[in-house]
Amino acid sequence: MVGRVVPAPGEGELPAANAAELFRRNGTHPELGDLPAVKFGRRVWSHRQFYEESCRWARLLMSNRPTGAFHVGLLLDNVPDYLFALGGAGLVGATVVGINHTRKGENLARDIVHTDVGLLVTEPRHQHELVPLLPDLDLPADRVFVTRRWVDEADPPSELGRDLEEEMAGFSPDDPGLDPDVDSVWALIFTSGTSSAPKAVICSQARLLKTGARMGLLLDVGSDDVGYVCMPLFHSNALMVGWMPAVVNGASVGLARRFSASGFLPDIRRYGATYFNYTGKPLAYVLSTPEQPEDGDNPLRRAYGNEGAPEVVSEFARRFDVEVVDAFGSTEGGIAVVRSEDMPKGSVGRAPEHIKVVDPDGDELPRARFDPQGVLANADECVGEIVNTQGMGPFEGYYNNPEATEKATRNGWYWSGDLGYIDHAGWLFFAGRTADWIRVDGENFPAGPIESALSGHPSVVVAAVYAVPDPQAGDQVMAALVPVEHGSIDLDELAEYLDGLAGIGPKWRPRYLRLAAELPSTGTNKVIKRSLARQKYRHDLVGDDELYFRPRGESRYRCFTEEDERHLHAEFVASGRERFWEL
Repeated sequence: MVGRVVPAPGEGELPAANAAELFRRNGTHPELGDLPAVKFGRRVWSHRQFYEESCRWARLLMSNRPTGAFHVGLLLDNVPDYLFALGGAGLVGATVVGINHTRKGENLARDIVHTDVGLLVTEPRHQHELVPLLPDLDLPADRVFVTRRWVDEADPPSELGRDLEEEMAGFSPDDPGLDPDVDSVWALIFTSGTSSAPKAVICSQARLLKTGARMGLLLDVGSDDVGYVCMPLFHSNALMVGWMPAVVNGASVGLARRFSASGFLPDIRRYGATYFNYTGKPLAYVLSTPEQPEDGDNPLRRAYGNEGAPEVVSEFARRFDVEVVDAFGSTEGGIAVVRSEDMPKGSVGRAPEHIKVVDPDGDELPRARFDPQGVLANADECVGEIVNTQGMGPFEGYYNNPEATEKATRNGWYWSGDLGYIDHAGWLFFAGRTADWIRVDGENFPAGPIESALSGHPSVVVAAVYAVPDPQAGDQVMAALVPVEHGSIDLDELAEYLDGLAGIGPKWRPRYLRLAAELPSTGTNKVIKRSLARQKYRHDLVGDDELYFRPRGESRYRCFTEEDERHLHAEFVASGRERFWEL
C-alpha cells in the first residue's frame, strides 16, 4: 500500500457522478467494455454485456414500478441476476432490498413487509417459502418474478409469479437515459440479527460508490483483478468488499451460489481470483478441510473481512499464501479498526482517538487492568459500548426504524451495540454484543475473550459462548463447539487447555459444553446465540448434539445425561427459579 492514501470510511471522492454513469462508462469503454465483469460457473459476461443486461433490468423495473416505494426485493442465491438487478436499479434510482434466504416464515414476511417491497424476484428453490406468505405480504402474484435462468436438475418447477426470462425478452438493452440522484437509496441491507431482529441499513449510491473506491485502494484492485464472492450478496460484506471494488475499477467477480469450504479453492483457481471477502467463520471452515501440499499454489493475493480469530487468520495466510486483512466493523460502517502485527493477543487493533468505550450515559470508562495471570481484573469498570465520538461515519440510518436510528446516533455519535474495552496502551478488545454479558457468582465478564480462547484450540472450528441460568442465582458459562471432525475433541485435553490459559479465570471456564456438527447461523455464518441460549442444556431442544458438563471443583468434563438434567431442573424448582428454565 506504499504511496496509496486510503480515506476514512464514507470519505473520499466519488468515482462517478452516480451509479448510472459508472455502468455507462464501464460498458461503453473501448477497452474495458470487452473485459470480464461477471463469472458464474463456465459463463462470463463482459462489462458491455453486463451493462446491456442492466439496461434490460432497468426497463423491466420501470415498466412494473409499484405505486409506493420503488423497492425491489431479491430472494436469490448469489446468481448473476442479483448483480444485473443491482445494475438496473442503479440506472433508474430504484432500491434493492436484499432478502436473507435463511429467514423463514413470519420472520421472512416481516423483513419483506418492513422494507415496503413492491416487486419481488426469486428463484424456484426459494418459492416454497413465499407461497404460504403471499396473502400476508400485500404483494400481488403479478408483482413476483421467478428466474429459471440458473436452475439445475434439483430445482422444482415454478409455482407462482411471472417468468422473468419471458418478461425480459420484451425489453431492449438500450439505456433508459435517466440520471438518478447520487443520494438516492440504492440498497437496503439487513444487519445480521444475531441477538435481535435484523435492521435494514440505508445505503445510498454515494455510500456504495465511495466504499467501492476505498476498498479498491485497500485491496489494490485493478481491471485485471478478479474478486471471489461466496458470501451472500444480501449482506454488506459481499456488496461493499466483494462487488463494488470490481465495479469501480473495471475488474470482475466470480460468483459462488453459496459458500462451500470444499469448493473454495477449486473456485479460486477456476475463476483466477486474486482477492476475496469474508465475514464470520468461513476461514475456519476452509481450514478444517484436509491440508494439501499445493494449497499455496493459487492466484490469491489478498483477503479482507472481519471476525477472524487471530490464530485462524495467521494459519489461513500461511496455508494459502495470501495476505489477510481482518478488520473490526459492521454493516452500518460507523466503526472501523484494522488489526496490526504488533497488537496483543485478542485485540482487534489500536483504537483511534475518536473511538471510545463508554457507559450508557456516554461517559468514558477506565482502561482495562489485568492480573498477573492475564485475566481481565476490572470487567465491571472497563467493559462498555464501543462508540465513534467523531460522528456517524458513512451510516445513513435504518429504514423504517427511527427508534433504532436515534439509539445508534445519540449525542451525535455512532453507538455500535458492541461491547469492548481498551487497555492502557490503547489497544481495543471486542467483548461481544451488548447482550453478551455473563454474571457468575457476582462477577460480570464478557463472552468475547472466552470465545476467542476456545477458537484457538486446534480441534475447534467454531466456538460460541453464552450465558445460561444457574439454579441458585446469576448465570453459568456454556459453550457450543463445532469440532474439526464431529466428536473429535478430547475433552480431558480441552479442560487442561482451558485451565492453562492466561486470561481465562476459573469462573470464565465453561461449565457446560455442547458439541454440534453445525450451529444455528445467519446467512453470513454468524452464530445466532439467542437460539443457543434459549435451548440451553435441555435435551428436548438440542436435538442430537452432545452435552457435557464440568461440576464445580472437578478437572474433567463428563456427559450431561437426561438424569443430570432432571436433577438440575429440580434445583431450579426448589430455589423458586423455574421460570428461567423456560426463558
